[in-house]
Amino acid sequence: MASFCDLNKSHYFLAVGRHLSGAAVLISLAACTEGASGINQPLDELSYLGVETRLLETDLVNLSVAVQGGSGEGEAVRYAECAAAQYALIRGFGFARQIRTNVSKEGSVTRADAVYVISEALPDGIATLDAEVVVSDCKESGVPTV
Repeated sequence: MASFCDLNKSHYFLAVGRHLSGAAVLISLAACTEGASGINQPLDELSYLGVETRLLETDLVNLSVAVQGGSGEGEAVRYAECAAAQYALIRGFGFARQIRTNVSKEGSVTRADAVYVISEALPDGIATLDAEVVVSDCKESGVPTV
């Protein structure tokens, strides 16, 4: 039996009418990608490979994270945000502000190298994190923290 990823456009309408809602089909098709052989395959499962933290100043922290699989960049950046929020709480602060995040990819591994300012009060700027809210959201989403 063919996998769901093998469906072509004519089968899409049959699946919608008989078995799945349109939203379920679109979500399932979004999880498929065309491999080098031209055969549709499910995206790699996402693995979180760890976090390295380095305190640069009393209120400045560098976080390096890595993920494998998934779509890569977005998951690595989110992992860094989750780690920064948890780190802020560990250090007794309630907020973090992103200074920069550099993302690189080598094979199936995506790395994010991020720098955050951590503070007791909500810092100025647009890339701020409320640490408690972010950590809670990360736990609900299954994204690990420090």
